[in-house]
Amino acid sequence: MNRRAAIAMSGAEVTAFLERQRTLIVATIGRDGWPHVMPLWYVVREGECWAWTYAKSQKVRNLERDARCTLQLEAGSTYGELRGLMIKCAAAIHRDLEVIAGVGTELAARYGGGGHVTPAQARKRVALQFVVKEVASFDHRKL
Repeated sequence: MNRRAAIAMSGAEVTAFLERQRTLIVATIGRDGWPHVMPLWYVVREGECWAWTYAKSQKVRNLERDARCTLQLEAGSTYGELRGLMIKCAAAIHRDLEVIAGVGTELAARYGGGGHVTPAQARKRVALQFVVKEVASFDHRKL
């Protein structure tokens, strides 16, 4: 077995890693062709990352032009502890207020604010569903 395959995460390890991490980095393609990289809080729904953000944000404008994006999550302080995911996705932008409020409520529960987000509170936002196309993983603890 090659070294790359030896440090890949299993499907169960990928799922557990997604559940434990707190911030994902999303890279979209800016109108000038340069990557636009920003952090987002997220929730996992049926194996996919979902987030919400302001509808007029640069990342949404970029995704409206080109739905392709890459997500990155990583953890570890030393080389031997490093582990992470790179997920190639197509982003689906959801504008239905009930969907947005649902994601907002899940985010509030996950990140400690609690409470229910109403459709009125969600009206300036969109929900982003990151539809997975390809996953690359690594876990240096397996070395």
